Amino acid sequence: MSQETRTVKVALLGAGTVGAEVARILAEDEAILTSRAGARLALDSVVVRNTQADRGPYIPRDLITADAEAAVDRADLVIELMGGIDPARGLIERALNRSVPVVTGNKALLATHGDSLFALAAANSTLLSYEAAVAGAIPILRPLAESLAGDTVTKVMGIVNGSTNYILDKMDREGADLEDVMQEASELGYLEADPSADVEGYDAAAKAALLASLSFGGTFTLDQVHTEGITQVTAADVTAARESGQVVKLLAIVEKAEAGVLMRVHPALISREHPLAAVHGAFNAVFVQAENAGELMFYGQGAGGAPTASAVMGDVVMAARALVTGAAPAAGSTGAEVAALPVSASLTRYALGIDVVDAPGVLARISTVFAEHGVSIESMQQYGRSGLDEDSNVRLRIITHEGRQSALDATVAAVNHLDVVEAITSVMRVEGN
Repeated sequence: MSQETRTVKVALLGAGTVGAEVARILAEDEAILTSRAGARLALDSVVVRNTQADRGPYIPRDLITADAEAAVDRADLVIELMGGIDPARGLIERALNRSVPVVTGNKALLATHGDSLFALAAANSTLLSYEAAVAGAIPILRPLAESLAGDTVTKVMGIVNGSTNYILDKMDREGADLEDVMQEASELGYLEADPSADVEGYDAAAKAALLASLSFGGTFTLDQVHTEGITQVTAADVTAARESGQVVKLLAIVEKAEAGVLMRVHPALISREHPLAAVHGAFNAVFVQAENAGELMFYGQGAGGAPTASAVMGDVVMAARALVTGAAPAAGSTGAEVAALPVSASLTRYALGIDVVDAPGVLARISTVFAEHGVSIESMQQYGRSGLDEDSNVRLRIITHEGRQSALDATVAAVNHLDVVEAITSVMRVEGN
């Protein structure tokens, strides 16, 4: 006689775009999910603020509730897709304290309070899974935690915000201004009414903190990530990049240094020959460097209901399987003490746009300042009046060799004080080979 299939009661906290897709997958793919998880995944309750709204055919009205605590207390497994810090944090803690596994897509919460939440999960011998929190449909966390567990990851660099990639890609392809493309992105639903989380880089920074925690041990937080958004990127910057065989991308970069870990999010120039340059639209990609595996890239849709729900359901199946088999949960991080280093310790290259007076000896004076700060110039281009404002004389575009950011910043400051310099019009990092 075959053993009766176990039923795992699932509480779904949040029924927005992703939550609705999770409910659909649970209903439509019930048989295949049961075979993969070794248990029947039964939607037990769906927690929403507005219980009167129609939630579609996959969320029965009798499962809808506003009583989140009661839903968590009945569940064998919790899926948290509410977003924000509160009440999500308290509900996740409530579940973990009952040794109930939690699957979440809440990168902001994990990047702020992940250390205490992972410790709570470990103390109660349960899972806190978050594949959907980093790069939508891209399965990046499990490869880092499992496939590369026997290797040493040295650097992770990626495009992890689809909204800003759409904007920068549109600017590159059409020569459009930032404000115009942001308006279009809002109309298409890529940006929220308040777009600051995306365009100021905070969303990508939260994801960078999670990637660093998983790649290098320890638990890093959002406030430790140096963060710059795309609001200062101009059409002129994008045009200059294109003319130099480069493209502007908002990159999240985490890397291991001798004294700790460097974490930064900022716009950067990369060669059009680099794999990340071919990431268009609202897609995401994560480029991983490891000592033995070499270079790996993970690419896919970074947003949207169905792609993100796919990542959620991967975690759900793994959590349900662990419930059935009694397998020991994997830790969220190693818990090792690893220092977060200041961005000034980063090694990078700079591309500078400088307006200068048209006079003899200007290039020599600027080159002397670079030499005095130990910064080497890789290339220098000079442009005349054509295409410049009437009050400008000559524009220089300088790309440096790799150097410590502290030295590069000091060089920029010193150049800006020269009496032959009218303005430094652009400062952007150059990343990749």
